[in-house]
Amino acid sequence: MKIENDQEILAYIDDNSIENTMRTDSGLYYLIEEEGTGEFPTTESEVNVVYKGYFTDGEIFDESNSLGAIFPLNQVIAGWTEGLQLFKEGGKGKLFIPSHLGYGLFDYNGIPGGSVLIFDVELLAIE
Repeated sequence: MKIENDQEILAYIDDNSIENTMRTDSGLYYLIEEEGTGEFPTTESEVNVVYKGYFTDGEIFDESNSLGAIFPLNQVIAGWTEGLQLFKEGGKGKLFIPSHLGYGLFDYNGIPGGSVLIFDVELLAIE
């Protein structure tokens, strides 16, 4: 599944002419659109994030309101735990999360197993 997810992410990035994406050793792809000026969170941080989550076909499966949502980074999917640590407070960008860093091969709350997840994120604050 990792190879298929990687190909799906790369095809999405190419099809949407997204430039300057980076890839971590785990297979997470990310794009920092605005650097931000604050600190970087750690795995122990609680963060307030405005986000929209969608599949590569554009279907939205979850999103916060404009005030964001507060999460402990050690209690979310691995792609968020790793990815949000790459953003400073005030930073904006995208996370392209393969299924092994998301919900794995099992269906979860309407998300089919094996799904690539894309999140537009804005790190409002480290709480």
